[in-house]
Amino acid sequence: MPPDTAINGPDARHNGWHTLRRFLPYLWPRNNRRLRLRIIAAMTLVLLGKAITLALPYAYKRAVDVMALHPRGPNAAAFTLVFAFILAFALGRFTGIAFDNLRNIVFERVGQDATRTLAEDVFARLHRLSLRFHLARRTGEVTKVIERGTKSIDTMLYFLLFNIAPTAIELVAVTVIFTHFGYGLVGATALAVIAYMVATRRITEWRSGLRERMNRLDGQALARAVDSLLNYETVKYFSAEPREEARYAQATRAYADAAVKSENSLGMLNIAQALIVNLLMAFAMGYVVWGWSRGAYTIGDLVLVQTYLTQLFRPLDMLGMVYRTIRQGLIDMAAMFRLMDTEIEVKDIPGAPALVVRRPTLAFDQVVFGYDKDREILHGLSFEVPAGHQVALVGPSGAGKSTVARLLFRFYDPWAGRILIDGQDIAQVTQASLRAMLGIVPQDSVLFNETIGYNIGYGRDGASADEIERAARAAAIWPLIERLPRGLDTEVGERGLKLSGGEKQRVAIARTLLKNPPILLLDEATSALDTRTEQDILATLRQLSTNRTSLSIAHRLSTIADADTIFVLADGRLVERGNHAELLRRDGVYADMWNRQAAEVETLSEAAE
Repeated sequence: MPPDTAINGPDARHNGWHTLRRFLPYLWPRNNRRLRLRIIAAMTLVLLGKAITLALPYAYKRAVDVMALHPRGPNAAAFTLVFAFILAFALGRFTGIAFDNLRNIVFERVGQDATRTLAEDVFARLHRLSLRFHLARRTGEVTKVIERGTKSIDTMLYFLLFNIAPTAIELVAVTVIFTHFGYGLVGATALAVIAYMVATRRITEWRSGLRERMNRLDGQALARAVDSLLNYETVKYFSAEPREEARYAQATRAYADAAVKSENSLGMLNIAQALIVNLLMAFAMGYVVWGWSRGAYTIGDLVLVQTYLTQLFRPLDMLGMVYRTIRQGLIDMAAMFRLMDTEIEVKDIPGAPALVVRRPTLAFDQVVFGYDKDREILHGLSFEVPAGHQVALVGPSGAGKSTVARLLFRFYDPWAGRILIDGQDIAQVTQASLRAMLGIVPQDSVLFNETIGYNIGYGRDGASADEIERAARAAAIWPLIERLPRGLDTEVGERGLKLSGGEKQRVAIARTLLKNPPILLLDEATSALDTRTEQDILATLRQLSTNRTSLSIAHRLSTIADADTIFVLADGRLVERGNHAELLRRDGVYADMWNRQAAEVETLSEAAE
């Protein structure tokens, strides 16, 4: 049994630097030279822009010092010099802004490509995870994890490369420049920056816990909304709108309370940061004024220090927000990487060959299986379906019929025993080749929220319009399509809700006809239909089963009475086998089920009269 990996649970493999290192290959793609050149160009623009930014205060200082030397008005040379410094200052500011925006333009393709590639990898991974994983997760929560993870990438990249890295460069440069004013100013600046970072980190760690809880409650609220809307008809059946509204309101109120705490903690963080920043500003400027009073510094030096601190504080003021964004981005990306690292329960063995079917025989050989380790469903089940035969699998609810279908498609692997197709163990061949040989018409034919043509064409990738039409005609749904104004381009709605049960079944049959598999599985394909529609669908299914090996899983015995062989399951064991007449003569489990269903039909008929 594979471990049940939580989506949002803590995991040492997805914390901090590990998550960042995990993402770096997406940022620096080895097989894409153009993107790597874009990254180099963007970082070059970052360095050039920062160099210009560091040079600007000198131009400002020189202009002020020259003006201070001529308090009653400059001569022509002084005016020209001051004007040149001011012009250089303005030109430098423009160039810095231009470089920043050029950097964004150059890097945008890199960020989008990294986001796209990671999103595609997560999507592909989700389709490879086991059915157990998807049955245990709410779709809304999974999609929210992917949405948050992918959205955080672009923002994280921007802050890491274009905020933290340039700020670190500027901090080092300013520290070196401040040595001109003495190590007291250098020490005060370093102490303030360290205090700022420590306070930001500690408060943000506290806020992260609040944020994680807020995200979890947000996911729960979304999951409840999605679940309720997907079951819209069920809600209406039971007049449960107030109940659903109350459940959703409970989730949204819990989210709102968590959001209030999270936002209030932001105010506390901003106050702490502002205190540290302004204490440093007051000390630094007071220090320069004290030096000026002793003749050590000029008025321009005061302007220089003030300008550098203002430039340094601007990104430092954002450090809290940057740290929070990166921290939250790491949390969101870690949740997404946990999805990617969820163990794949059903895997192809290394070098597995494709399944080759010459005679589409099917056999279960001493198969033992259960969904939970302490509850065994199938107890050494064995049966064989000869090539070209129509075989039925019946039994009371909980006998293990649907489990047989899931094992056949290898959504799960049996604990013991083998499942053979044409003598080949399906666990030893590729899953893609296995499923290519199988077709299914399920009890609930769920359709994509697309057109009828798309849903039929899903049976075989690349099918032509003529092939789709022939499949629709063979499934007896073409008359309906011809009556629709948009024909094959008619939208079926979410899960096919715009079509009736019989119409959905015919679309599913047409889809399977288009696939044209040698082995067919009919999983209670008519149990949800009325009697007249059922008979029409059964006639189509019999045509579909012609010249194929078919296994019909049924609850209503009247639908499989003409099967070549009927296997009767009870409590995960094969208890009877034979054709309809033989099983009735045996007067066992099958005969009892038949008599019960016949009595129910007779009772319903009498009630109708």
